[in-house]
Amino acid sequence: MILDSFGLDGKVAVVTGSSRGLGQAAAVALAEAGADVALIDRAPATETADAIRALGRAVRTLELDLIAATPSELEAAIATVVEELGRVDILVNNAGIIRRAPLLEHSAADWDDVLAINLDAVFHLSQAAAKRFVTQGSGKIINIASMLSFQGGILVPGYTASKHAVAGVTKAFANELAVHGVNVNAIAPGYMATDNTAQLRADVEREASILARIPAGRWGTPADLAGPFVFLASSASDYLNGAIIPVDGGWLVR
Repeated sequence: MILDSFGLDGKVAVVTGSSRGLGQAAAVALAEAGADVALIDRAPATETADAIRALGRAVRTLELDLIAATPSELEAAIATVVEELGRVDILVNNAGIIRRAPLLEHSAADWDDVLAINLDAVFHLSQAAAKRFVTQGSGKIINIASMLSFQGGILVPGYTASKHAVAGVTKAFANELAVHGVNVNAIAPGYMATDNTAQLRADVEREASILARIPAGRWGTPADLAGPFVFLASSASDYLNGAIIPVDGGWLVR
């Protein structure tokens, strides 16, 4: 039956930035589909962990600041998941930050922080997980791209650079790993009602201009990504490689 191909029973997922927002939605959705889940966040992902336990799934929380984490620490995090949950099958590189400032005022520290978490951590965690995936002949890496993987944006040069890069490494990783039975794809969320967009939603004129361009006529919610997360984590997507899937209410086609 087709619905069986979306099941994740016996799988173990790692989700970064999982204490709230899109990461929390991803972690809970994967657990609902049957996966045990490891949560990587700089703060305790207590609420997410409780929701996963309530579903009867195993959960492990790891507190790690992805801005400061070294490649060896990120590799060790994946090793810890394998040691405590028995394996790893799915990596969701969700954690990300955005720093808003005009180009002429954008600080070097903001640039470095954004690239560290939005790109460097994606590379190092993907590399660590991919070593396991290649050995076992299967695995799923799901990156979080953005509308700014396609567009330039305003006042967010570091974020735009990082999200263009995430789209690029998604394709690069897919080219190398597909032959090993590993799928690498990305979701590009549209304008989502999360902490990252609070500043935009508080600006009445900017919010109105954004909503005017979204054919769906509303901001997205983390729940809107639950289905795509499960699809990309499951065997239903086994022939999908290097795709950047917009979930944007129609923003890009307007």
